Amino acid sequence: MSPAKKQLILNAFAMQSPGHLNPGLFKYPKDTGSSYNNIKHWQAVAQKLEAAKFHAIFFADVLGGYDVYKGPANLEPTIPAAAQFPINDPLYSIPAMAAATESIGFGVTASTTYEQPYAMARKFSTVDQLSNGRVAWNIVTSYLDSAARNFGLDTQVEHDERYRIAHEYLDVTYKLWEGSWRDDAVTAAPKGSYADPQGVRQINHKGKYFEVPGPHICEPSPQRTPFLFQAGTSSAGRKFAATHAEAIFLNGHTPELVRPSVDSIRAQAQEFGRDPSSIKIVAGLLVIVAETDEKAREKYELLASYGDREGALALFGGWSGYDLGKYGDDEDFRFLDTAPPAVRSMVNHWAESSPQGTKWNKKTIAEHLILGGNGAKLIGSPTTVADELERWANVADVDGFNLSYASLPETFEDIIEHLIPELRRRGIFWDDYAVPGGTLRENYLGVKGASRLSETHPGAKFFWRAGEDLPQYAKASNGHSKEAENQESCKRQRII
Repeated sequence: MSPAKKQLILNAFAMQSPGHLNPGLFKYPKDTGSSYNNIKHWQAVAQKLEAAKFHAIFFADVLGGYDVYKGPANLEPTIPAAAQFPINDPLYSIPAMAAATESIGFGVTASTTYEQPYAMARKFSTVDQLSNGRVAWNIVTSYLDSAARNFGLDTQVEHDERYRIAHEYLDVTYKLWEGSWRDDAVTAAPKGSYADPQGVRQINHKGKYFEVPGPHICEPSPQRTPFLFQAGTSSAGRKFAATHAEAIFLNGHTPELVRPSVDSIRAQAQEFGRDPSSIKIVAGLLVIVAETDEKAREKYELLASYGDREGALALFGGWSGYDLGKYGDDEDFRFLDTAPPAVRSMVNHWAESSPQGTKWNKKTIAEHLILGGNGAKLIGSPTTVADELERWANVADVDGFNLSYASLPETFEDIIEHLIPELRRRGIFWDDYAVPGGTLRENYLGVKGASRLSETHPGAKFFWRAGEDLPQYAKASNGHSKEAENQESCKRQRII
């Protein structure tokens, strides 16, 4: 018997802004990005994607404008292009989209750097309850100086320090979500009581960065801890992902370039006692598909003609931190000694898959980023695109894809009409949700009843199971820990 084919995960990669990775495309007649602030628009998008059985809509987010290009603090190239500006907080729209759908999940980006974990835990518990367990948290530490300034800092917190903060941040949220309410605090409450007061506890967290007494002000949601996405690619980011993430978002221009990051993450996860195969890895791609390769290329060229090149360079400035406005229009960054090494490295990666003789100046970079940003682009017929998706799954060992759009909803409509039937014909995309009406974690993992963190996940040590006096993490080997003693003291003083 031949081995079963890998079933692909498909997310729609979106942003609640007129433009995500497509600066200027709001001008394209069929694009509805300008309706980003209309909830009925997002409900219609969610319904369309659910009918096609997409796993989730993955919402990116930023907390500041892209103001590096022609800077400093200059938004003039960004605003006309609607280059991720303006942008709304995606979390508030999720209950409305959930009310209009049944099974599709919703990934929401939120930062550990600028909001306290107690407030974040409450927000995600609320939305997980209102969506019946269909929300994921895409954990980021933020990367824009403009965001840092708007939160009272002169510049960003140092990169690795942001991840050290994030590790403790996750411990706090695990304690709130998993260890503040006993599993049976509501179901086994004394007669006449909504919840058992002995089943709700303060967490009394006192760490380097946070002091949170608790208890969690929300009762447990269907997933308790929302499904956890993460997108870090640095050494610190990969370690964080291997520790905490249940699904990881990676960008790369070829599957060969992505594979080392995949192997590194899975190896680290195994070192941390996790099942490496339980971590789902999705690659970011832009797919432009039509009946034939020629029609797909024509569609791509048409869409690109509406793009805003200055907006694309503004996005590059925000992502990289480098202002290309300082350089001449014709300078090839591969051979420019004055260009930052990180910029030369990026351009050299792009050049590997570009036609020979291409001059990688500002114009070429802008055209490369105009649709789909810094991710790979697959343009062609259903057969061409499906062949390449299978190659990515095999060569890079990814589990699926975050599919961005050039035009919303047209790009997804083309994928639904042309590509998904071909994927199903090949047996690599499901016909229906693994658990219709189930939680996001159940459908991502394909296991009915798997709504909670797995037993190998580090968050599992914070579980407060039915019948236990305290969660296991709060007990020391020789009896109660200091936290447990504080808990007992709080009970005696009727604080809980």
